[in-house]
Amino acid sequence: MRLVQRNAKWLAVLACGVMLGGAAMVVGEVGHGKQHAEATDVRQLSKVFREVSKKARPAIVEIRTTGKAQTVGNPMGEGGEDNPMGELFKNQPELRQFFRQRQMQPVVPHGMGSGFVIDPRGIIMTNRHVVNGASEVKVRFADGREYDATGIKTDPKTDIAILRVTPAAGEHFEALPLGNSDQSEVGDWVLAIGSPFGLDMSVTAGIVSAKGRHIDKTDREDFIQTDAAINPGNSGGPLLNLDGEVIGINTAISTRSGGYDGVGFAVPINMAHWVSDQLITKGAVRRAYLGVGIQQVNPTIAAVLHVNVGEGAIVGEIKKGSPAEKAGLKTQDVVLDFNGQKVDGPSDLAGVVERLDVGKTYPMTIIRDGKRMSIPVTVQEMPSHYSVFEKEDAEQGNTENNANPETMSFDDMGLEVRELTPQLATQLGLKDVKGVVVGTVKPGSPAAEAGLSEGMVIETVNKKPVTSPEQFKEALQHTSLKNGLIFQVRTSRGTTLLGIRKG
Repeated sequence: MRLVQRNAKWLAVLACGVMLGGAAMVVGEVGHGKQHAEATDVRQLSKVFREVSKKARPAIVEIRTTGKAQTVGNPMGEGGEDNPMGELFKNQPELRQFFRQRQMQPVVPHGMGSGFVIDPRGIIMTNRHVVNGASEVKVRFADGREYDATGIKTDPKTDIAILRVTPAAGEHFEALPLGNSDQSEVGDWVLAIGSPFGLDMSVTAGIVSAKGRHIDKTDREDFIQTDAAINPGNSGGPLLNLDGEVIGINTAISTRSGGYDGVGFAVPINMAHWVSDQLITKGAVRRAYLGVGIQQVNPTIAAVLHVNVGEGAIVGEIKKGSPAEKAGLKTQDVVLDFNGQKVDGPSDLAGVVERLDVGKTYPMTIIRDGKRMSIPVTVQEMPSHYSVFEKEDAEQGNTENNANPETMSFDDMGLEVRELTPQLATQLGLKDVKGVVVGTVKPGSPAAEAGLSEGMVIETVNKKPVTSPEQFKEALQHTSLKNGLIFQVRTSRGTTLLGIRKG
């Protein structure tokens, strides 16, 4: 009996052990199953990355540019005596004569970037800053085929450019499908493909970090922010969703080191597609405009005007003779929608307006003095001289501090320069920089041929510092445009020398 009881006891313990062991095995199986499922999910994501990259590669190109040769003057300087080189060889006349006669070798600037085919006929989209000012543009495909680009058309307001390559007999190009950037959401996986530092067909992965970013690089901004690694050379390459569709064009980075810091910016493809269509069909972008300075409705303004924070866009300035003035818009009006499209900020309004048909009238819903009303507005074509400076000053609320800054025009160069105020320096990302700001540049002029464009800051003229339009004018009086000038020019991307000459 005891034996039976004892055996029964041990059998109970054994049974309990078996059950515990079974439970442990079940728990182990569940844990293993979860890990296996997670590993499967990761592999599936990896497979998607692989497939998107493989499918996109044939349509993505590396772009290499060559600029116009620029000859820097005699290293001895004019006469040689006032130059350090002249001082160094003052007791060696044969060397002084050698250097005086020998000109430095012409400097030929080179650049690189990326692009992608948007039309099988050979139309490629890239950034304007990749090809701007280039005398020669080479396009190289992943399979090694190389072509000379022609028919380059650019839009400075969005930094978009299109160019063409012609296939040989029997050749064809693959084009990337364009997605809908409005449907992309923060947190979506994206791939950036391009040629960073000349390393062609590099793929990086990340997510959409934010939308609607403004970084004061161009007039029209509504950037997609991403943490997919973007570096110099990636400019003009595509930002792809997991369906392999282009949702943006990699354009800029925010960096302290000059390289990847985890914050990159891409032009939304919806904006770029509209711009490219006009460049292809018309050769230039024809935009409608209102002629207003607009800004976001912040909490303070919302409280005063009795509107919701982030609702609409507030009118800060009305340009004289503009469509907005003719329609009866007033400062402190809050635009809620235009042509039936909701407006939640300045970018929304600008995006709606610029794509409307010039000369047509559309309904605009506004709040004025707390009352909602609708007014008809007839949009007109944006003037070619419509300046980023005027618009941004109004958006930043600096119209009083920037009132009537000094401006001068130089018709022989086709150039207008403007005083560099502290507000403009901040907007251009050039704090503690001295010089004059390039305003309007006449197409086809010596200034345009030299590569000067609106927003650049000229620091020196033939090594002479200029800090005002008057100083700029004085510097030109001691030189000759026929003999040529060298400007030291600063942008947010660094300093460069540009030669300008009228032959």
